[in-house]
Amino acid sequence: MGSSDEARAARRTKARRALRDWLVDVCCISLAAVFSMVTCESVANDPPMSDGALFADVVAGALGCLALWLRRRRPVELAVVLLGAGLVSYYVAGPLLVALFTVAVHRPLRTVALVGAAAAAQILTTPLMRPDPDLDYVGDVLLGALLVSGAIGWGMFVRSRRQLLASLRERAARAEAEAALRAERTQRLTRERIAREMHDVLAHRLSLLSVHAGALEYRADASPREVAEAAGVIRSSAHQALQDLREVIGVLRAPESDADGGPPDRPQPTLADLPRLVEESRRAGMRVTLSDEAGVTGPGPRPGTAPDTGPGHGPSTGIGAGPAAIPGATGRTAYRIVQEGLTNARKHAPDTEVTVTAAGAPGEGLTVEVCNAVHAPARARTSGSPPGRQEGPAAIPGAGQGLAGLAERAALAGGRLECGPSPAGDFRLYAWLPWPA
Repeated sequence: MGSSDEARAARRTKARRALRDWLVDVCCISLAAVFSMVTCESVANDPPMSDGALFADVVAGALGCLALWLRRRRPVELAVVLLGAGLVSYYVAGPLLVALFTVAVHRPLRTVALVGAAAAAQILTTPLMRPDPDLDYVGDVLLGALLVSGAIGWGMFVRSRRQLLASLRERAARAEAEAALRAERTQRLTRERIAREMHDVLAHRLSLLSVHAGALEYRADASPREVAEAAGVIRSSAHQALQDLREVIGVLRAPESDADGGPPDRPQPTLADLPRLVEESRRAGMRVTLSDEAGVTGPGPRPGTAPDTGPGHGPSTGIGAGPAAIPGATGRTAYRIVQEGLTNARKHAPDTEVTVTAAGAPGEGLTVEVCNAVHAPARARTSGSPPGRQEGPAAIPGAGQGLAGLAERAALAGGRLECGPSPAGDFRLYAWLPWPA
């Protein structure tokens, strides 16, 4: 459809141009004929000129007018021929001026200068070969120079105006193409933003749901109290996932001015919320150790205090009394990195101990690190389990885009992200983020 519409539009434009060119050519021929008859009236009434010479002169002028149909295809050749005919014919003056105008419009400046020089030579020579009965030599030369310079100057003005309009049209087309590219880029960035936010917000919650549901499936002999507790955690996690989803959709629906400059409707997670994130993972059965070496994660147990004793709980140490003055964007990025690291550990290395470390200082930068063993310890098969039955819940599937999104998020914040095996053989997720002094 698009190509056919463009073809029809091109045909209509070509037809309009053909009609316009035809009308312009008719007008030019008519003006040339009228100009020749008006300016040569004194020549026709000159007694020394014979009727035969006058008839030949009129025929030459008529042929010159008809030759103007070729002015678009052969402007330079036509002008040269008419310049030669102008040496012996008075009535060629009109067609000659139109031909000079056409050369100035359609040919480059060098060609116009050469044709103009030939016209200047013709102006100086013609009064000597056929003097005007009403003008002397100087007057004839000045009048011819005025007419020729006027025709050439007008043609150059028309040519420059056409070039200006063409450049403006090209600039408008280029601006339109750039606007389309910007719109496409904005749409692509919006899609990437939606995917990144959905992944960051929901992957953690849904992985918690999967862990608890898998535990219920695996623990068929669980007591009603344990089943009720797991169901309560599932209900709470599902409720929080829906709430997070509403927040993401609300941010995406908000106007750009609000999203860029105004405060969000709900507080966004920062590094101070890291203990709560770790506690959620512990309730899911993970063994997580949080080490706050810079005092950036908010209040927490001091060194030497007894760790939590619940199932799967690990110790949490800290030396700070509260969150430091970390920029909001940096804190949110660090929180998302730790969240993705815990989610990946829960997916790919269950039953392993995870260590989360936050360190840094103003002017030096903020570092967050998530380490876990590459392989989980093997679970012993119970005596009542049939051979070949899978022990424990199935592995949580993943999209494989989390680390790539984290690297992009860290780069946007001005930092860097590293991931891979550590010298100790563990999997290490490390990020450095700027922390202004």
